[in-house]
Amino acid sequence: MCGRYNIIDDPLVQDLLDALGISVNAETRFNIAPGAKGQIVYETNQGRTLQDAIWSLLIEPKPNGSGYRPSPKYSTFNARSGSLGTSPLWKKRFHAQRAIIPASGFHEWTGPKGHKQCYNIHPVDNAIAFAGLYELWDFQGDIVPSFTIITLPPHPRFSHIHPKSIPLMLERQDFDLWLDPQMTNTDPLQHLLRTRIREPLLVEPVESPGSLEKVGEGEIIEADQG
Repeated sequence: MCGRYNIIDDPLVQDLLDALGISVNAETRFNIAPGAKGQIVYETNQGRTLQDAIWSLLIEPKPNGSGYRPSPKYSTFNARSGSLGTSPLWKKRFHAQRAIIPASGFHEWTGPKGHKQCYNIHPVDNAIAFAGLYELWDFQGDIVPSFTIITLPPHPRFSHIHPKSIPLMLERQDFDLWLDPQMTNTDPLQHLLRTRIREPLLVEPVESPGSLEKVGEGEIIEADQG
């Protein structure tokens, strides 16, 4: 996790972008996979921007020259929270290159191979603000943004959906601190890296991540108390 997500230009996403100080609309995209383009929010000298970026931090030009792809040597579409302060790959970016990835929902699959059920998971009443890191790569003058989504250790009430991790989803009071590039001391961010379900999540079985057609009753996973 997190290996697929979607964003839908609807009132919930627009409300999230408004809270982030972004005045443009998101672009609806279903079934965003590693290597595809998502949209990220980060701080620039001119203020916050919403920009297309490739999902996987380490990228390289495609051999045929048609664009860019994730590095085939390393999997960098997720960054484990426990290694943010120690890994050479993440440490510098955790200190000064943090981003928020707007989303409507993300996907997990459960069940035996060949008969897996896809679930669309999203907050009951909000869009998602994934916490991530970003990089701006310079390929001979072509500036290409890329990003990774931060994951937390598994949550006991989410482990039947995904036993290994859960994505870090920020609340609105976290936005300014997370996006502040001057906040290079990451101690004030450490409380965000504790595994928590911060608001109720709806887990809905769907036909596919491309259609989001519901095929059964959803399950609500309540937020942690305290």
